[in-house]
Amino acid sequence: MDYVNYDEFKKMDMRVGQIMAVEPVPDTDKLLKFQIDFGDMVPEENVEGGEVIEGEEKKMVPKFRQIVSGIHEFYPEYEKLIGKQVLYIVNLEPRTIKGVESNGMLMAVDGKDGKPVFLTPESEVNPGSKVR
Repeated sequence: MDYVNYDEFKKMDMRVGQIMAVEPVPDTDKLLKFQIDFGDMVPEENVEGGEVIEGEEKKMVPKFRQIVSGIHEFYPEYEKLIGKQVLYIVNLEPRTIKGVESNGMLMAVDGKDGKPVFLTPESEVNPGSKVR
């Protein structure tokens, strides 16, 4: 077993994210593309007719993170995953998989039947809650 010291472990940013949308990656059998809410908010573009409206306060809207996971074969009814809260590592370098950028990694373990089992909070938490 390779050991990781505590300082290296602390570099890992693990958070609970809520699945907001999911769809298959075209021309693949295993990949699903997720839009995940980690509680990040960004200003909504306040435009009317293509021009910025001066002096108006911008509304804040959720910013979702795209993450690709190879679990489609285990979740043929992938739409049922929407709304689920799952643990992710969010500070991995972005990676392009079959032409789709992934910005994190889903955390799961192998179930007794070989199907992935998501690591989830025992009760609902705010999206973006960190492992501590």
